[in-house]
Amino acid sequence: MTDQKPIGKLAVRAATKGAKRDAKKRELAESAIEALKRYGYANTTLRDIAAQSDFSLGMLHYYFENKEQLLIYCVRLYKERFAAEISARIAGADTRESLFRAFAEGLAAAIVEDADTHRLWYDIRNQALFDPVFQPVVTEIEASLIGLVAQIAGEGASGASIQVLYGAVDGVFRHLLEGQIAGNRRGIPDLAEEFCAVLALAR
Repeated sequence: MTDQKPIGKLAVRAATKGAKRDAKKRELAESAIEALKRYGYANTTLRDIAAQSDFSLGMLHYYFENKEQLLIYCVRLYKERFAAEISARIAGADTRESLFRAFAEGLAAAIVEDADTHRLWYDIRNQALFDPVFQPVVTEIEASLIGLVAQIAGEGASGASIQVLYGAVDGVFRHLLEGQIAGNRRGIPDLAEEFCAVLALAR
């Protein structure tokens, strides 16, 4: 019994150390996202990220093997946050119409409030067509996004129809995002109507 106490303390110490490491990685990633979303993957180096943050280049290399690993962590982090925000919006919907509306408004808000960050998602998705290191995380994130669309489509929807609806929503999202970034500024209610029109395919 007495031997278990030191082991317990070591386990707690290891868990605390792991939590601190995870917190530091998240802090580094948050800082890196600001640089990556502004300049894109190809035009940003770890040195650029270090220069725009309070972290040294050595610290970035300590937590991330290379720029690719940092980018994967960043994209996974913000897409998880995006999916959580959308899920929270649709959780309170009590009718199919209110479900569509909440989803549409969530997508519209993402474009208006966080266009530069979502631009980074399309950047890495394009990179995945050429660099296999990005393919697993792109597949993982797209699966979670398709899962959100499946909730909107409803239990009776087939896998094929969910894929079609996801493709339609994604295509409209990217088109509206590009317009927003190019200066064609539109408000959340206006953009939400565009998504509602697409979601009508699920009715």
